[in-house]
Amino acid sequence: MTEFSTRQIQAGYIPGTPQNSAIPPIYQTAAYEFASLADAADLFALRTAGNLYSRNASPTQQILEERIAALEGGASAVAVASGQAAVAVTLLAIVGRGGHIVAATQLYGGTVDLLQETFDDFGIPVTFVDQDDPDAWRAAIRPETRVLFAESIANPIAQVLDIRTVADIAHEAGVPLVIDNTVGTPYLVRPGEHGADFVVHSATKFLSGHGTSLGGVVVDQGTFDFGREPARWPHFTEPYTRIGDFTLWERFGIGQAFAALVKSKYVHDLGPSLSPFNAWQILQGVETLDLRVSRQSATALAIARHLQQHPAVARVHHPGLEGNAWHPLAQRYLPRGGPSVFSFDLAVPEDAETQHRVAAVIDSLRVIRLVANIGDARSLVNHPASMTHSHLTAEQRAAAGISLTTIRLSAGLEDPADLIADLDSALSGV
Repeated sequence: MTEFSTRQIQAGYIPGTPQNSAIPPIYQTAAYEFASLADAADLFALRTAGNLYSRNASPTQQILEERIAALEGGASAVAVASGQAAVAVTLLAIVGRGGHIVAATQLYGGTVDLLQETFDDFGIPVTFVDQDDPDAWRAAIRPETRVLFAESIANPIAQVLDIRTVADIAHEAGVPLVIDNTVGTPYLVRPGEHGADFVVHSATKFLSGHGTSLGGVVVDQGTFDFGREPARWPHFTEPYTRIGDFTLWERFGIGQAFAALVKSKYVHDLGPSLSPFNAWQILQGVETLDLRVSRQSATALAIARHLQQHPAVARVHHPGLEGNAWHPLAQRYLPRGGPSVFSFDLAVPEDAETQHRVAAVIDSLRVIRLVANIGDARSLVNHPASMTHSHLTAEQRAAAGISLTTIRLSAGLEDPADLIADLDSALSGV
């Protein structure tokens, strides 16, 4: 019999023992036992696939990746610690050294921070354009441009992107289109079906659905051929010297090389790893995604229609409303329903008292909660100008359709009548 200290570490568990759990288990481990040194060497050299170290991936995470890839109709996926991390590693892996990004002006404020400040620090220039202007997209593309980036449904004004038009522009320039589909969700819209090459999610939001766990994921649709112009994509087509004398494109090919690069370089080096527990919690949320999103979508439209008639509301930004500038695109791209994240403007002047008037409305809400999140089971409210988009200049906010009177709403799963009554009560003092 082994000694006490050995037993307290090793007794009762044999690595690799199969179990018959009906539910994906949480593989809460930092590392994995290798069958032999030769087995370990093959894994580190990317000659074989398997569990290497949980900074790169865990079995629980891999289930999540396969599930989201299946929902988006993609070839492979990589899950990371947050939606912001997913955007960052995706663009870094595609752009490479000396590349340039063209991005929509209508983006979540944190993404704008990443692109205009941190990426600038990295020496990666970004040009912002009005997402509704095809000529602006074309004019912004340079010889060194490597990717176009936008949101399927913009946060917070809910502008619907003409995905096919922007995808065609990207492909004419020989570069991929990356779409953040966090607000859209794979239930309402699958950007890959309309030409997008990579789809990013903040899994913290609708995929999880309960506001408990940070996570992000990127899906490679398996449609962009980095080998067509190898000189533009040396990080895929030249020898991957950190690992061995081979190229990622030759070894893994379309639909798989991107994931191999992200995991073995950007997640490995920068460390934005998704914990197995968070991956498991997001998996639980994904199981009810269609049920939640369909109800939230219907609730949001009912609230938007009510607010459209309210005397304290100047304008409602929801593409499900007739007369909204993006209503035709919503009918084209969102046949299952519109977004549950949208905004409205209070009918108050923009002056020294605006912040006080907005605060009076938001602070009077009792059912809808003031939280910097979306896609939760709970209904959430936010003031973009002083919260999520507070780092933007006044000109940038105006270009994104955000005023000082704009309030963002994320419809949850509560009874719509209670939400409408809560808003009516809060707006009664305007």
